[in-house]
Formats: sequence, structure tokens, C-alpha cells
Amino acid sequence: MFRIPVAERPDWQKRAQEFGFEFHTMYGEKYWDESAYYQFSLEQIEKDLEAPTEEIHQMCLAVVDRVINDDALMRRFCLPEAQWDFIRQSWINGDPSLYSRLDFAYSGKGHAKLYENNADTPTSVYETGFWQWLWLQDNVDSGVLLPRSDQFNILQEKLVNRFKDIRFLTPDRVLHFACCKGTPEDRGTVQYLADCAKEANITTEFVYIEDIGRDAQGNFTDTNDQIIRFMFKLYPWEFMFQEEFSIHLGHNNIRWIEPPWKSILSNKALLPMLWKMFPNHPNLLPSFFEDELHLASGIDSLVKKPIFSREGSNISFIGDEKGVEASSGPYGEEGFIYQATHMLPKFGDSYTLIGSWLIDDEAAGISIREDTNPITQDMSRFLPHIIV
Repeated sequence: MFRIPVAERPDWQKRAQEFGFEFHTMYGEKYWDESAYYQFSLEQIEKDLEAPTEEIHQMCLAVVDRVINDDALMRRFCLPEAQWDFIRQSWINGDPSLYSRLDFAYSGKGHAKLYENNADTPTSVYETGFWQWLWLQDNVDSGVLLPRSDQFNILQEKLVNRFKDIRFLTPDRVLHFACCKGTPEDRGTVQYLADCAKEANITTEFVYIEDIGRDAQGNFTDTNDQIIRFMFKLYPWEFMFQEEFSIHLGHNNIRWIEPPWKSILSNKALLPMLWKMFPNHPNLLPSFFEDELHLASGIDSLVKKPIFSREGSNISFIGDEKGVEASSGPYGEEGFIYQATHMLPKFGDSYTLIGSWLIDDEAAGISIREDTNPITQDMSRFLPHIIV
């Protein structure tokens, strides 16, 4: 695994605008970065990333099955009791999932170590599935990269096929896509996913989360008063469970993507549960609930993570990593878990995180984020990769 500097395509900003990639630069900071790329061998991809991704995903599903059937564990995961039946029924019904992303620390040697599971609202899907693939094609066509250069990236193809599978479950329903206002990255993500759904012959609509209403019967409606029966929402379940309208969840006929049972997988309490059920697995880091920290004796440094943290928010280091600044954010009231510190590999001045994508239980590609800070956050740069 190498980080290799490369010349940027001279017209890439113009092409980004043409293809709707409007969030390549945000708040004056570069988000998409093609001044370098990461190079992998096929063995590194297949053995160290693809195979563990699929194995860990099955382990995560085993955790869901355990938690669903245990009230004490549902409380451990800070899931509101009023929503337990809603969550459980979605698992019992086998409500389908679209996608997930596992985040790993991996240096090109040894075992990739799982940081977390982004199972409910993973972003950077457009950059992964389409834009970095276009970067590869352009650079092969121009002779910058060798013709045999490849990429672990079948994300878009698998997304379209997964939407086709889902369409057969709800053949006559319009699929509403939703995200919050003022979030250009989220808007770009749902637009891309809507395009994939349209390619699968699904009729789509868009509505902002803030504009969703309800009728007298408690049905959710869009701005045209159309009843929503099928929805992809880029809005975390833990937020939805706290909304005033949450009393209607489960009482109206809506198919959700992602389904409510994903609230268990996207929860940081997943990490200590994985360690309990699969102790000493080579791709897992020792992880503990707050009231079980005595089990972490002998571990010199721990990472403290809120149960509902997203995009690296409210993470801090306890122990040897005193020089690392904690990240800010709105989380923490729900409690914390603790994970053994395993620092991201550093390439030059950058700490590098690998996101490994899953569609329909199968590994589908990787994305790479890097930052000068060891905590990867929403504005950390996205870089492309190749396989040689």
C-alpha cells in the first residue's frame, strides 16, 4: 500500500460541476483531493479488506439478532422503549437493507482493524461509486496510469441491482428520498442514490426532512400532500426516535431504507458486543461498556466514543495518547463505549482511514479519507485508489 503523488486533471473542477459534484470543495476547504492516490495489490484488497468485510458484516448481523431478543441489551444500546416493537418488527419481517460502510485502520500489512460500522446513514457513496471511477478512467485514457490499473469499485452496479431487488418488494410505491436542508453533501448523496433507483425503474420523489408533514390519520406526506409509503432518509434513526412525530412510527404503512433494525448496527454499543461475542477476533479491537472498564485492565490507551457519535464527533483519548485533541460535537449524553487505541496509519503528514462498502451482504468497494488529525471527520479529504 503506497500513497503516490500525481498531477491533477487540468479540468477536473469543471467536470465536477458538469456531473453535479458541487461539494468537492466546502467552506473553502478541499474535500476531493486528487493530488495523490493510494495503490494496493490485489492480495491486499481480497485477503485483508474484502474477505474481513463480509465476515464482520455477518458477525454484526448476529449481534442484531442477539440484541433484538433481549430487553436489557436494547437498553444498553440506548434505544427508546417506545420504539422497540417498531425496531423488532422490521428485523422479524426481514426488511431489506441497501448499504453499509465499515471503517478500518489498515496500513497494507497485518489485519485491518474495525473502527465502526456506518450502517444507517453512510455518506461518500457518490465519490466512491462514480467520481473516483471516472478519475481512474480519465487517467488511464490519458496515459497517466497504466492500462492494467484497476479499482476495487463495483458499488454503483451493485446499488442499481439492489434497488431492482427492493423494487420487487414494493412494485407500486413511489420512493421518496429525504435529507436535511443546508447539507450539500447529503443532498448530493441522495441525488446520486435517486439516480441509481431510477436506473432500476423506480419512480422517485424528493422532500426535505423539515418539510415532511402528516395528515389527520398520521400518514407522513410530502409538500404536495402525497402520502409517503416508501422512503430513503439520510437522517439517523436516533434523531427520528426523538422527534415529536416518532409516535407515528410503525403505525403507518411505510417501507424504510434503511430499516429500523439498522439503528442497532449504526450504534457504537455494537463494538463491545462484537468483542463479547467474538473475543480476540483478529479484525476487532477490544471494546467495553462504561460499567465494564475493569475488563480493560492492562490496556494502556483507550478511545472514548459516544454511543450515537457520527463523523468523528465527541471522540477523545484516554491514556497514552495525551497529545491528541478531543473532537467536538453534540453527542455524549447517551453514554460512552471504550475501544482500545489503534492509531490510523500515517502516510507523510496524513492519517488514513479506509471505508469498505457492503451492498446486499457483499463487499462492493473502498473509499479512502485522510486528515492531518488522527480523528477522521466530515471534512477529511477523500482520495482515489487503484489496484496494480
